[in-house]
Amino acid sequence: MRNTEADTLAELIEDCTEVPGELRGEGRAFPDPHAAAEPWRVDDAAYAQVADLDAYV
Repeated sequence: MRNTEADTLAELIEDCTEVPGELRGEGRAFPDPHAAAEPWRVDDAAYAQVADLDAYV
């Protein structure tokens, strides 16, 4: 693994493949990040923050 930043995508991919498996989480099950996510909603407070936006544009 190089100590410098990758200059190309190929170098970045090469660097990533050289990371040891224990640091990449191989063999571990990660939870689905979407399973616990609530649907996104705009409430009145958020809407009020941009209600007069047209006046600034």
